[in-house]
Amino acid sequence: MTIAETYRTLFAKWPTDLPRRGIVLSRQGEVNPFKGFMLAEGMVLLERTNPDTLGARFVAMHYEEVAGVKFVDPLKATAFEAMGFAGKLSQ
Repeated sequence: MTIAETYRTLFAKWPTDLPRRGIVLSRQGEVNPFKGFMLAEGMVLLERTNPDTLGARFVAMHYEEVAGVKFVDPLKATAFEAMGFAGKLSQ
C-alpha cells in the first residue's frame, strides 16, 4: 500500500461517531487544523477551523502530501481499530 492509499484509507474509514476534526501535517511542514473533510479520488479537502493568514478556509491536499494526522479529541482504542489499527493502548 502506498502512502497515498494509506491516508485515503484512514480518512475513508473515519468512524461516523468520531468528530471529523484534527490536524493534518504536510510534507512541507504546514500545520492544517480541520473541523471537517471531504474525499476525492486523489485528494482530501480540509475545512480549516480558522482561516489561515491569507484568509483561506479550505485546503485541498493530495494524499501523498500528508505527513501525519493528529487527533485532538480524547479517543478509545475502538475508534482506531475501526480505522485499521491493531494492538493495545495504555489504560
